[in-house]
Amino acid sequence: MYITQDEIIETLTMVQKQNLDVRTITLGLSLRTCADRDINVAAQRVYEHVVASAKNLVSVAKQLEREYGVPIVNQRISVTPIAQLMATCDTQDATPFALALNRAAHEVGVDFIGGFSALVHKNIGAGSAKLIASLPEALSTTDRVCASVNVASTRAGINMDAVLTMAETIKLCAEATADQDSIACSKLVVFANMVDDNPFMAGAVHNAGEGDASINVGISGPGVVRAVLANLPQDADLTTVAEAVKSTAFKITRVGELIAREAAKRMNASMGIVDLSLAPTPAEGDSVAAIIETIGIGTCGGPGTTAALALLNDAVKKGGAMGTSSAGGLSGAFIPVSEDANMIRAAECGALTIEKLEAMTAVCSVGLDMIAIPGDTSIETIAGIIADECAIGMVNSKTTAVRLIPAIGKKVGDYVNFGGLLGYAPVMPVNAYAGSVFAHRGGRIPAPLQALKN
Repeated sequence: MYITQDEIIETLTMVQKQNLDVRTITLGLSLRTCADRDINVAAQRVYEHVVASAKNLVSVAKQLEREYGVPIVNQRISVTPIAQLMATCDTQDATPFALALNRAAHEVGVDFIGGFSALVHKNIGAGSAKLIASLPEALSTTDRVCASVNVASTRAGINMDAVLTMAETIKLCAEATADQDSIACSKLVVFANMVDDNPFMAGAVHNAGEGDASINVGISGPGVVRAVLANLPQDADLTTVAEAVKSTAFKITRVGELIAREAAKRMNASMGIVDLSLAPTPAEGDSVAAIIETIGIGTCGGPGTTAALALLNDAVKKGGAMGTSSAGGLSGAFIPVSEDANMIRAAECGALTIEKLEAMTAVCSVGLDMIAIPGDTSIETIAGIIADECAIGMVNSKTTAVRLIPAIGKKVGDYVNFGGLLGYAPVMPVNAYAGSVFAHRGGRIPAPLQALKN
């Protein structure tokens, strides 16, 4: 890859003044060789394999930071969905796997480890059922383990039995960590159309189609995009805005491509993907909502927000796809409420509601992310929110997800505060008219006609 002197100077400006960083280097690891009927034997194998494979991950990231002058904010690991290992075990409790993963994450110094996961979009197998039942205990007794469950897909439809089970599980996770603002829920995401190579938490897994080890990189750069748009004249038309975003996304992606190739080489792993997503942080100026407002929306959530986000997401994909031949993961714009300073303010003033966020998820990456809701929200309401989001993903053949935090003991207007990258958020109101019948009907919402692609 040839990089010009001008590109180097421009990148330095992005790093120093506009919050450009590589959000994560995520090492994906296969654990298929760790299976055993005895869960303690399997868990020890998992621990040893992760530590042996990832022992140099943090030091490699620090080397790349020094050599290229680009901050690498997080180092993470994703693993084979643990439900696959749990299916071979005699025991019912999957918590020993979570404890082994957590111990390994601490040993190698990574921020999070993802893959305490199950795929149940058609049916819930024995291993998946055991893992899901273990989630409250596993997530409340670990601090670095992340979990995800796929309950729907375009090809299979929506498994409504799994949706209700996950609504109940989310509430149990919230109750298990009520004294910590229900933080366990921040490490659990429910998916439709989960991808195999996502480097971002909480949904990172290393699925069956992957090799033994791969490096997936998630780029960032909301501050860079916002700065570029702020320099456009006020009368610039939206085509000009889109072109500016495309050009900027290309440059950001070039940085991610370089880091991914070098990290893979030094870790003796295959290069996986570069995720083009614009991932915000609670830091001022590092906000996707701020980009939307710079495009011209008064406050994120106001009329025009969904259209502005559609423009942004499309331009990021087009520009990023020119910057790498390995685009993958989720690749778009994230809208996590607690992790975006301008979204927090928009939620506080009432401009941004859960219903508007749901509309926005139809045109951006992932879905309803890091949203705090009242702790007494009913299980039927949570199930309905999950089902609605899955329907958007299923019908539009895209990944959608739900990461809700029913903050036990808190009501609308209160706050949850997790600190660090997870940020803080106001407890938002929810529509309480879900009813008591729909969520309990069970069965499967059939796949849409567009699933018949063969």
